Amino acid sequence: MGVYDNVEGVARKSMVMFFLIDTSGSMEGRSIAAVNDAMREVIPDVKDISNKNADANIKFAVMSFSSGTNWETPQPVELDSYRWSDLSAGGTTDMGEAFMELDSKLDRNAFLQDPAGVKAPVIIMLSDGEPTDDYKAGLKKLQQNKWFKKSIKIALGVDDANMDVMSDFTGSKESAIYLKDKNLLKKLIHVVSVTSSTVASQKVGDGEDEAVIAQETVAETAREAMQDLDPEADEDW
Repeated sequence: MGVYDNVEGVARKSMVMFFLIDTSGSMEGRSIAAVNDAMREVIPDVKDISNKNADANIKFAVMSFSSGTNWETPQPVELDSYRWSDLSAGGTTDMGEAFMELDSKLDRNAFLQDPAGVKAPVIIMLSDGEPTDDYKAGLKKLQQNKWFKKSIKIALGVDDANMDVMSDFTGSKESAIYLKDKNLLKKLIHVVSVTSSTVASQKVGDGEDEAVIAQETVAETAREAMQDLDPEADEDW
């Protein structure tokens, strides 16, 4: 028997993908339906990416926000067993509260705990309107979080989304992507989710500089894909 015969393989670090989904009343109808359809299709594709990655085990954490916030996943979930539950729309857009709640989970004692270690997360936010609460206070606190600084952040906007707020969230205009034709929202979510999960789980470092480069890569790939789908995407802002 060799000295390594009883040694198990090195445990993979966790990499959490956070989804912050606006479920306010204006999302009712085609928008929320597109989100639900996209998330059901994204899960098996990201699961396949995770299963093929020797370094990172990708998990999902989903928060909906409208009049208040709700974690659809009380803890980050393993994709092998995760089944999407459809979201419904109604209420206001408490984005500032969503930022505060996200900040509380970006912590080693909350959603970023794993004996094997954790990689810097991906955060994808989707909104179609204006914040109805004090988003600046929530964002200011979130921006001080070290894990937020090291994360890949992408914001997706449709309809009346305030893209200035979205770019404040991501830290760059390029990473806040607006799609005029919300009929393509489903494809937009899929492109961004698959691209970001691939890039984030494979990037070498978890520092802020590496995060900026990775985020730029995701944004560029997503924008190229969206231009193919919708040549008028982003042309007015």
